[in-house]
Amino acid sequence: MAVFVCMHGAGGHGVYWDLVAAELAPLGHGVVAPDLPCDREVGLDAYADAVVEAIGDRRDDLVLVAQSLAGFVAPLVATRVDVELVVLVAAMVPRPGETGSEWWAVTGHERAVAAQGLPDDSPETVFVHDVPPEVLAAFPPPRDQTSTLLEEPWPLDAWPDVPTRFIACRDDRFFPAAWLRGVVRDRLGIEPMEIPGGHCAFFSQSRALAAALDGCWAGRSGGAAATSRARPPG
Repeated sequence: MAVFVCMHGAGGHGVYWDLVAAELAPLGHGVVAPDLPCDREVGLDAYADAVVEAIGDRRDDLVLVAQSLAGFVAPLVATRVDVELVVLVAAMVPRPGETGSEWWAVTGHERAVAAQGLPDDSPETVFVHDVPPEVLAAFPPPRDQTSTLLEEPWPLDAWPDVPTRFIACRDDRFFPAAWLRGVVRDRLGIEPMEIPGGHCAFFSQSRALAAALDGCWAGRSGGAAATSRARPPG
């Protein structure tokens, strides 16, 4: 069985993966979910260091799971630790040399969000519209996210040579699924799978997300995989 190393997105906490971990445990899987240093003025290396430290001596059956901003981090970890699989969940997919700040404009993110005609851009509308209030109340609020890592060019020459899967969330208002499918096809050359839920599916659709992760593990030796396909800017 796998050990899923789960990385939260901007301003998150490792405990945000607790509901998914509870669904994965009966399937025999383990979960490691570190707090990333999102409230410190540090760059990508420090984020990768935090994940490697959390992995510790574990070296068998590792799966990196990255949500949102952690898509910039997971590939760096995959160059430091042998992993079986990378699974991106509603995640950013960087190109070599691209900064996180550049990513938004290059991918057309603002247009994709605006096209939905949402009534406002509050977190309740964009991020957690499908999360029950009692679930939100059970977890700590988001931390402030510093911008240091967003100004740092992504340092790899290509996507690491590791099988990669992508899970999109069909009710995601921050990373709309139709737009995100195009980004993933262009940058990784793979077709995302979809689950219900918004951007924070680890809260609203923990069972569906856990099932998708388990499916990725079960099918890790077959199907399309992205290996060293990230393209240079331009």
